[in-house]
Amino acid sequence: MQAAADIVIAGGAVIGSSVAYHLASDPAFTGQVVVVEKDPTYQFSSSALSAASIRQQYSSAVNIRISLFGIRFLREIGERLAVGDDRPAIDLHEGGYLYLGSPGEGAQVLRENNALQTAEGADIAILDKAALAARFPFLSLDGIELGSYGVSGEGWFDGWGLMQALRKKARSLGVTYMQGEVVDVEREGGRVTAVRLADGQRIACGALVNAAGASGARVLAEKAGVAIPVYPHKRCVFTFHCKGDVARAPLLIDVSGAWCRPEGRPGAEGQMFLCGGGPMRDETEDTADFEVEWNLFEEHYWPTLAERIPAFEQIRPGRAWAGHYDMNRLDHNGIVGQAGECSNFYVATGFSGHGLQQAPAVGRGIAELIVHGGYKTLDLSDLGFERIAANRPLLERNVI
Repeated sequence: MQAAADIVIAGGAVIGSSVAYHLASDPAFTGQVVVVEKDPTYQFSSSALSAASIRQQYSSAVNIRISLFGIRFLREIGERLAVGDDRPAIDLHEGGYLYLGSPGEGAQVLRENNALQTAEGADIAILDKAALAARFPFLSLDGIELGSYGVSGEGWFDGWGLMQALRKKARSLGVTYMQGEVVDVEREGGRVTAVRLADGQRIACGALVNAAGASGARVLAEKAGVAIPVYPHKRCVFTFHCKGDVARAPLLIDVSGAWCRPEGRPGAEGQMFLCGGGPMRDETEDTADFEVEWNLFEEHYWPTLAERIPAFEQIRPGRAWAGHYDMNRLDHNGIVGQAGECSNFYVATGFSGHGLQQAPAVGRGIAELIVHGGYKTLDLSDLGFERIAANRPLLERNVI
C-alpha cells in the first residue's frame, strides 16, 4: 500500500519512465517518485508497438532541438543509463530519413525546411535527382525533383530497449513502480492533493504527471479539470522480405505518405523491411482496437512502394501489428508542461507518433519544471498547454 509520494507519474512507458529517471537523477531533487502503470507487460503500449525511429527533419525549431538532444542521448545510452556493469544497448542505426519531393510545392517545402534544420545544426542534405540516383540506385524517381536526406543523426533503434533501460535506471535510483490505473484526481483549490486508483487506493501527492498516453491521458486530464484533444489513433506496421538489391536503404518517406525502412541484417530470405503510412480514414474517428488492417498493405502501401522501389514487386509478406498513436488532434504535436488551473499538474502526452524519439528531452524538461520551476536546458514552451487552451496550433509540415 502506497500512502503518499512527492511525485506521482501516471503511465510508466517511455515518457513516464523518462520523467522518472530525470527526476531521480537530478541532484537537486530528494523526494519520492511513484510511477503507476496499469499494464507492466506493456503489451499494448505505444512504446512497445512503435517502429522506433528518430529524425531532425521537422519544420519547427522546438522539434528539431528536441531531436538533436534525443540523438545525443541515444548515442550515449550505455553510459547514461548504466546500472552497475550493465550497459544497455539499443542497436541504434543512423541510416537516415529520406523525404522525397515532387516538383513545385513539395520540393519547395523541403528546401524551406532544410534552411531551418541546418540553421539549428541538423546534418540534413538536399539531394537533386542526379544525386539521388547515384546514392540510391534502386529508386524510381518518376515525378521526383529532389530529396531531403539525414546524413547523420537520423535512423532507427530498439524502442523496447530504450523504455526498459529508462525504467531499470529509474528503479535503481529509488523510483517505485506499481501496477494500477489512476482514475481520479483530488484537488484543493489550485493544487492536486491526491490520486485514486481503480482498486480504490488513494495516494497523496505533491505533484502529478499525466503520461498516460493514448489509452487514458485525456480522461485523466478531465479529472483534473483540463481538456486536451488527445485520442487513440491506430497505425499498422507491416513486414516483408525482399531479395532484390536495396543495399543501404534509408527510412524512405514517399510523396504518397507511405514509408519503409530496413530491419536487421539480410538473411536467407533477403532483407527484411518494415512499412506503413497514414490511415485511409477520417482522422477524427477513434480507433481503439488493435486489429491489423491487411487491406492497407495489399491495396495501398505495397503497390505504392513497389512503384518507387521496383525490387519490391517481388516480396514475401511477413507478420504485422497495430498500435496506437496518442494523437493530438489540434496539431499532431506533443503537449508538455504545467496544465490548467492546478499549479502542480503536468502533462506529457499527445506526441502523435513521436514519443519515443522525444522522450529524453521531454522527460528532462518536465523534471526541470518540477524541480527548478522552469526549463533550464531546452525551452519546450512552444509545446505548452497554453496553445491548446487558446486553440492556437503549432503547425508542423513533416507529420507522418
